[in-house]
Amino acid sequence: MIAAFLSKLKRTDWVLTACMTCLIAMGTAFIWSACSTRQIAVIQNIWRVHAGTAAFGLAIYFTLASIDYRRLFDFVAIPAYAGALVLLVAVLIVGAEIYGGRRWLWFFQPSEVAKLAVIIFIAYLLGREGRRSFKWFAAAGAAFAVPALLILKEPDLGTALVLAPAVMVMLLVARVWTKGLVALLMVALLAAGLVLGTVYVAERQNDEARKAQMYSRLPLREHQIKRLKVFLFPERDLKGTGYSQHQLLISIGSGSVWGKGLRKGEFKALGYLPQSVSMNDFIFAVVAEESGFIGNLLLLALYLGVLLPCLRIAFKATDERGQLLAAGVATLIFCHVYINIAMSIGLMPITGLPLPFISAGRTFLIVLMASLGLVQSVAVHNEEIAET
Repeated sequence: MIAAFLSKLKRTDWVLTACMTCLIAMGTAFIWSACSTRQIAVIQNIWRVHAGTAAFGLAIYFTLASIDYRRLFDFVAIPAYAGALVLLVAVLIVGAEIYGGRRWLWFFQPSEVAKLAVIIFIAYLLGREGRRSFKWFAAAGAAFAVPALLILKEPDLGTALVLAPAVMVMLLVARVWTKGLVALLMVALLAAGLVLGTVYVAERQNDEARKAQMYSRLPLREHQIKRLKVFLFPERDLKGTGYSQHQLLISIGSGSVWGKGLRKGEFKALGYLPQSVSMNDFIFAVVAEESGFIGNLLLLALYLGVLLPCLRIAFKATDERGQLLAAGVATLIFCHVYINIAMSIGLMPITGLPLPFISAGRTFLIVLMASLGLVQSVAVHNEEIAET
């Protein structure tokens, strides 16, 4: 028994564990800084909630890493997916309405749980030989589409969009209907281009009736169209809809090389950054202002320290379910990091996606740590699979 335990410790990817822990510590420090200027005690204590959630998440992380993920797939994949759908329906019926959306069910967000549930279920669905035909592609597509539509109904476009690349990468790794998948990807990129092109052309119109007609054809809500307008024409309304984006860029640039120091950031302290989201969606601006270019490099290096081990585990996995799981989790984390940072520096429209391990958010943090715990389980039990 002791030999088996030592063997598991040896196979554990400690680089992944160390980088994840450092990111959480970094996030706790900058959440503390972002909340320190607020007068409300509950908000000032968000960093303590983040730290406590991380401690609970570490217990989940190591527990899942020690359990053979193949057993979890057999007993958890279908119930977890079904439970996620039930929660997504429940939040639409009895969820708390905040800022015009229903995303919270009591103290957690079902959409965050659904991300992991979908990845596990699709890995379970496609992780066997012979499942490469169109019907399996359709089955995986339906498994993604149902929760995605429910998430869009909340509405939460960002969460639905960030899950799509993870599922697409899993389908590519599984080599399921590859030609059709590439064609669908091209259609999706073309559709995104058409939406952006429509907004750009509409904003160039002097005829308000014509402009309204063009916008009515887009499958977007009014606030989503506003975000695209700010993205395409950030200089037009710096005191109105473009204010947040403008302040983000100034805050990030003001950090210079070394930053101003922890709790010395002026933009979040003086309220130029929206205080309601300075500790979650806009946390990168706080990191950039207070730690500067060097702090940003450290942040990106730590993310590489998480993503590269996930990819290595996926590459070395001898079981297809483990391979798909690790690839899906790595893609999900990468998309969150890329989109959050890109929107902060003006390379993408602003959307409500948190920065992994850094942003405040209990449900998201626990889901991330559980996801990486499962990836560690793939690494720990991979040799056992090879021997059998």
